Amino acid sequence: MSNKSISKSLPFFVDERLDKIYFDTIGQYNTNTHAVIGMSPQKGAVLMQNSDYLSLSEDTYIKSARMEAITGKNKNIAMSGIFLKSESPKSLFEKCFAEYAGMESCILTQSGWSANIGLLQTICAPNTHVYIDTYAHMSLWEGARNAGANIHLFLHNNLPHLRKKIQQYGKGLILVDSVYSTMGTVAPLEAMNEMAKEYNCALVVDESHSLGVFGLNGSGLVDELGLRGEVDFITASLAKSFSYRAGVIFGPQKLEKVLPFYSFPAIFSSTLHTHEIQSLDATLKVIKSADKKRMRLLHYSKKLREGLISIGFKIRSESQIVSLECGDIYNTRRIRDFIEENNVFGCIFCSPAMPKNRNIIRFSVNADMTDQDIELVLDVCKKAFEHPDFYFI
Repeated sequence: MSNKSISKSLPFFVDERLDKIYFDTIGQYNTNTHAVIGMSPQKGAVLMQNSDYLSLSEDTYIKSARMEAITGKNKNIAMSGIFLKSESPKSLFEKCFAEYAGMESCILTQSGWSANIGLLQTICAPNTHVYIDTYAHMSLWEGARNAGANIHLFLHNNLPHLRKKIQQYGKGLILVDSVYSTMGTVAPLEAMNEMAKEYNCALVVDESHSLGVFGLNGSGLVDELGLRGEVDFITASLAKSFSYRAGVIFGPQKLEKVLPFYSFPAIFSSTLHTHEIQSLDATLKVIKSADKKRMRLLHYSKKLREGLISIGFKIRSESQIVSLECGDIYNTRRIRDFIEENNVFGCIFCSPAMPKNRNIIRFSVNADMTDQDIELVLDVCKKAFEHPDFYFI
């Protein structure tokens, strides 16, 4: 049989659809690559593209535990998690994870996306009123849409606007991130929790960019703010501080008795393998004892934020996520190319992650950065800020 690829004609309406998407995202900009694809970093470059905030991807203890788990005599389970017994490694780890987060129950999922989709499908009946921050993660928006909710957006972190919406439509779910993945802003969770109780609403907090970074032993911003046991539901992607591919849902005891048998992502996806559970267990142990890394991370995050503000940038961040607001995509690409040519690498966020002409370059600080790294970033950003051909919002 020939290895030559076969060119197949698609139905016109499919071909037309693909051509339109290509033109909208790539073709109209007279380039062969999407805006998010930049240069390849060279040795010595400062990399702030991934969300491994505690720099655990190369941790020797975790890698050793992962290798031991993979090469051990564990049986990989290729089936839906609904068939697992309560004494399975997954169930035992979930109990420990729930205790760590200060919640009654924990359900591991395949990703942070499936965590939010599955949770909202379960707790949100059709036509439930859902109040969602305009900057909330897309998985929360999609979860609410899939559930058939009545969705009401409120302006970012704007408590008066949220109150007005709830007074207008009544009780429902409030959906927020604790730390927002685009601007690095932090939700006013204490006030939101009070408002949720006042109006008989349930509060859902996505802690993807907070878990491992804030709180006692990295238990999250909810815990740090004294809301342990107060917030109704917590979700998170474990592809950030945990540097892995999984997600988690924390909630009341009855949730674990219902969601695995009702949520489509839970029912129709294969469960995590035993070696993955053991890897997550090792990672949790490291995160609990990573206070020095957390201190370094928060120190360098503050240093970067304050340095950029002193240059003249408008920085909204209150966390380890720091973004430059660059306007239209042409300007954003030129700035990105400039800083990459000077050995600094962040990520472009554009549509659908950001509104058109509100593109950003996001820097994700990590715990292994140095003073020299921060100084280089600030020096390059200062040159970009003063460049006559660039502008910043």
